[in-house]
Amino acid sequence: MNWILFQTRELLESLSRSLTTTLFYIGDNPLSLISIIRLILLSIAVFIISRSISEWIKRLVLSRMGLDRGSREAIASVLSYILATLGILIVLYNNGIPISSFTVLAGVLGIGLGFGLQNLASNFISGITMLFEQPIKVGDFIEVEGLLGTVERISIRSTIVRTLDGIFVIVPNIRFVENNIINWSYKDPKCRIRIPIGVAYGSDPVLVTEALLAAARGEPNVLSYPSPKVWFKGFGDSALDFELLVWIDHPPDSEWVTSALNFLVEHEIRNRDIVIPFPQRDLWIKNPEDLHSRLVPNSSSLDSANGKVSQQSGIISGNEKNGAQKPKKSVQKSPNNWNLRDLLRRVTYFENFTDLELRQLIEYGYRQLFPEGQVVFEENDPGNSFYVILSGQVEVISQKTGQYIATLHEGEFFGEMSLLLGATRTATVRTVQDSILFIVEQHDLKKLLEEQPDLAVQISHKLYERQQALKDLGLLSETSTDNTPFERIRARIQTLFGI
Repeated sequence: MNWILFQTRELLESLSRSLTTTLFYIGDNPLSLISIIRLILLSIAVFIISRSISEWIKRLVLSRMGLDRGSREAIASVLSYILATLGILIVLYNNGIPISSFTVLAGVLGIGLGFGLQNLASNFISGITMLFEQPIKVGDFIEVEGLLGTVERISIRSTIVRTLDGIFVIVPNIRFVENNIINWSYKDPKCRIRIPIGVAYGSDPVLVTEALLAAARGEPNVLSYPSPKVWFKGFGDSALDFELLVWIDHPPDSEWVTSALNFLVEHEIRNRDIVIPFPQRDLWIKNPEDLHSRLVPNSSSLDSANGKVSQQSGIISGNEKNGAQKPKKSVQKSPNNWNLRDLLRRVTYFENFTDLELRQLIEYGYRQLFPEGQVVFEENDPGNSFYVILSGQVEVISQKTGQYIATLHEGEFFGEMSLLLGATRTATVRTVQDSILFIVEQHDLKKLLEEQPDLAVQISHKLYERQQALKDLGLLSETSTDNTPFERIRARIQTLFGI
């Protein structure tokens, strides 16, 4: 028993000597194995504490300052590194290790690391640069070397990117410094989506424009400003090449918005009987009689004048097959089924427009069906749209006084008063019967009036006819004699729209 206790005491003393024996000196301070273990544990504790403090500041302080996610993450990361560095220096100082003692060691290690760890050093410097310059931030939607995704975390060595498929990719920071980066979220998150489409030769470009714009305005994630546009890209081998351009404000949604637009485009062009062609080639036969005689030796000769052959050949002309075709009865379409070009031509002002002018007009507005009794807008609503009645009737009433004001018919317009005054709606407009309205938003009305100055004059005349209503609103003064009411209205349009 005594021998066992003696052996145990000897083992413990030997272990104690090995832990406390000086291994080397840093300056005048000896370092033993137990000192090194203590420094490692204290360093780990410093990193944990610095990380916890930075997370606490990010969650309770930075989030209340209204900063975006990327700025919060960058500040928290820099703060964590600063706290960790200060903590390590304090630990070294309290253990009697002077910082100056590491100067020579750092120089020697720097030479070795410069050759052996070039990539690590490059990623480290790149990470520091990214945290301070912030070309990308946490939460940004980026594309680098074909990798498309959202930045989830930026560290000193690497950046974590989450792709649209939910896969997390660890990207070395040097790739963000050496390569071109597409940052869809930088400053302005709005981005444009392009939807190419080819239609058959002979298709009406105005109908194609209407179909594509109707598809764009049918997708709620597409912005109304900047407005959707349709470009005629060129003449392809088998199709007329068009392109629909729309804007969205959330770039990560670009792929599924593109898919939704493709569904809508297909629906709109199918409803308008617009054909999407497939690649094809036309084959012309110079001597069809010779070819037919070789294929059918016993057949009669081909009538080259009208393309008919006898019944013996088994080929029947289109007029002979199933008897003469009966003429189709024309079906009267309701205005709801008319295309927008035909509806606009029913308006007196637009009836002499060419197809090219109408196509441009269609880009500035869209049509909308309002059933009978539906309120278009109410009194005191914000005024941001201009309306033209394509079919049907609307009535204007004052909810404030409970009085009927007027009934507007096909070809008339309304909603211009609030746009010119920059005020809320002065009356309520309600449909008397099913009505189709052509709606132009305020930002597109300026472009329309710039290209159609005569329309601005017509609006001025209409406002002049509503002189009493303008006086009640205070736009026209009874004592003003410097110019006519019409001139003042015209000047107001020029001031508001810069035309």
